[in-house]
Amino acid sequence: MPGHMLTDPSDSLERQNEKLRQISEVLMRRVEQNNDDGGAAYALFQRAVMLEDQVRERTGDLEHALDLLNESNARLAEASRETEKARADLANAIETIQEGFALFDDQDRLVLCNSRFGMHMPDIVPGLKPGLTFHDYVDAVSQSDFLHLPDEQTPKGWAEQRIKRHREDHVMFNVAMTGDRWVQVSEHRMAGGQTVIMQTDVSDIIRMERIERSKILDDQARLIRATLEHINQGVCIFDAGRRLVGFNQRLATLLSLPLTQIRTGLDFDLIFLRMERELTFSDGTTPQTILDWVNRTQPRPPLRFEIRRGETQTLDVFAQEMPDKGFVISFSDVSVERQAARALHDANERLEHRVAERTLELEDALAAAERANAARSRFIAAASHDLLQPLSAAKLFLAAIEEEVSSDRQRDTVGKAQNALASVEDIIEALLDISKLESGHVSVELSQVSLDVVLRQLHDEFAPIAALKGVTLRFVPTSLQVETDARYLRRILQNLIANAVRYTIKGRVLVGVRRRRRNVRVEVWDTGPGIPESEHENIFREFHRVDTRASASEGLGLGLAIVERACALLNHPLSFSSQVGLGTTFGVSVPAARTQVAQFRRAERVGSDAGWSSEGLVVLLVENDQDIRRALGLVLEAWDVQVLDVGSGNEAAALIAETQLMPDALLVDFQLDHGEVGTDVVRRLHALTGPIPTRIISAGRTDTMNAACAAIGVDVLFKPLDPGDLRHFLEPIARGGSDHAPLLADVKSV
Repeated sequence: MPGHMLTDPSDSLERQNEKLRQISEVLMRRVEQNNDDGGAAYALFQRAVMLEDQVRERTGDLEHALDLLNESNARLAEASRETEKARADLANAIETIQEGFALFDDQDRLVLCNSRFGMHMPDIVPGLKPGLTFHDYVDAVSQSDFLHLPDEQTPKGWAEQRIKRHREDHVMFNVAMTGDRWVQVSEHRMAGGQTVIMQTDVSDIIRMERIERSKILDDQARLIRATLEHINQGVCIFDAGRRLVGFNQRLATLLSLPLTQIRTGLDFDLIFLRMERELTFSDGTTPQTILDWVNRTQPRPPLRFEIRRGETQTLDVFAQEMPDKGFVISFSDVSVERQAARALHDANERLEHRVAERTLELEDALAAAERANAARSRFIAAASHDLLQPLSAAKLFLAAIEEEVSSDRQRDTVGKAQNALASVEDIIEALLDISKLESGHVSVELSQVSLDVVLRQLHDEFAPIAALKGVTLRFVPTSLQVETDARYLRRILQNLIANAVRYTIKGRVLVGVRRRRRNVRVEVWDTGPGIPESEHENIFREFHRVDTRASASEGLGLGLAIVERACALLNHPLSFSSQVGLGTTFGVSVPAARTQVAQFRRAERVGSDAGWSSEGLVVLLVENDQDIRRALGLVLEAWDVQVLDVGSGNEAAALIAETQLMPDALLVDFQLDHGEVGTDVVRRLHALTGPIPTRIISAGRTDTMNAACAAIGVDVLFKPLDPGDLRHFLEPIARGGSDHAPLLADVKSV
């Protein structure tokens, strides 16, 4: 404890030893002076011995501490010598650098620099001392008499720009000095925040670049000169003062100017006056127009015009301003092109004259042909009328004879005569049809025609004929109606069925109907011999038959010619396909009656599993996103689906109430505007329409949405919508009661 200590431990060893010696001396004196009883003296003696031991121990500690201190001082002295040596080496190394070098600390104060730093500015060198701030350094440089600044820049402005660039980590730029000298300054920021600045004299490099640039410019000038002399155009170049600074020899040749009268430095007016006397301007251009363009103070737009020299030479002139307000004028010889254009114009005029003459001749020939055709039609009509009269009488006579003959041979002869007369009658009717169709004066009466009525009449007409040949003839019933001329449609189908029955030796003939978008397609299938591909282009020609062995009683090959012309007259597309040995199919497309669109739609929903046909389907789309509504509407309309698109449930309910139209299917977006939910809209619309096929469309896939859709029994089509999924949804709705449903199965059975 401090109370039992004779010395203060915080004192140095020398001080503690000194105190112990003093205490020992005092005690020894007291022992010698006081001659008390032996116990007290002995105690004092013991105390003195203890003090002497402590003094001896502390003295040893002091000697050891002194040794350590001497060793540390020796090491510190060695480190100081090494530091001074390193500092001297660093200074020598920096001094040996050929560039100016300076180091600023993280507080932007100068630490050291070599003698070359600021070598081109002797007036700032005395101030380059350690501790100099970077701002003071920049200010001194900006005020130096050796700094060369552009005319528009002040020392203060230069200093501000220099300080601003100092904020960057790496900077490199050139500084112009007086005496045509240049210094490149490279400044780099170190990781500790210090800044190193290097200054390199690049005067020789910049002077060399100038020399090289001058050489390049001279080479470019020679290249431009050679180019000007090489091109086939005459070129002259004027500076901003309208003085000639360059031209080529082609210019003098085109303008017939002596080279002694054209040289650089001439004013534009002098050259122009010499040319004006021998030139003729075209395209409405006048000499004043050109002078106004040359004297224009505002930017000049490109100018193009033509001039003529003499009677044969034409020059195309193009003038354009250059960036330095000078201008270039080029002259191109287009004499050959203009002569060719004039020759072509003359040839066109002659050709037009000949075409006009030929047109008049063709018009006369066409008129004569039309008159001859009309005369032929009148003749055929008259002749047919005159032939039909005795033909009818002959048929009556044969009918009368048929009742009187008794032998089988005579009845057979009368039957053949009747067949021959029937063939003649068919030929006469075919000739009349061809004549009417070719005359172009046929009147067409379009009306709503029931296909079932027409087909039943044809069935009654051809069933006996087919039965006699042993051919099965089947007509598929239909309820469809079309817009056409009933008379010509019956004639078309009559010829097609007659051909099918005539050329089918055995097998079947099938007549049925397909719906195709807005049209109804009537098809005639047979299992006849088929038509070779080489005959496909000939079957519609008059008096052409594929089976050349057929007799005249089987027709003269006018049936398909009549069919083709009648279809063209009614604008009903005609097509056919055939395979040799398998049979032939003819099809006629007729516009569906407009009043039965709703019937088509309902028929599709109640029919059997026929092929996919969406025509007539009505889909109500509830979607608040305009882009999605339009895109989905385009997809559905491409499938001939009628789309009613609205943006909310209220609009959908109002549309149904207003039109009283029940849609075939619903497509409802799940997330509508103003918090409206698609499942609520479906419940509301089902209350109006009943449980019609419905799909929710949504971009989300949450459990809440799935649960809401499951609660009303509606599936989800996820966005982005897949057209295949959409079609998979609509196809079962569109299938059913189409009138051509049995047709495909019957054809396969044939």
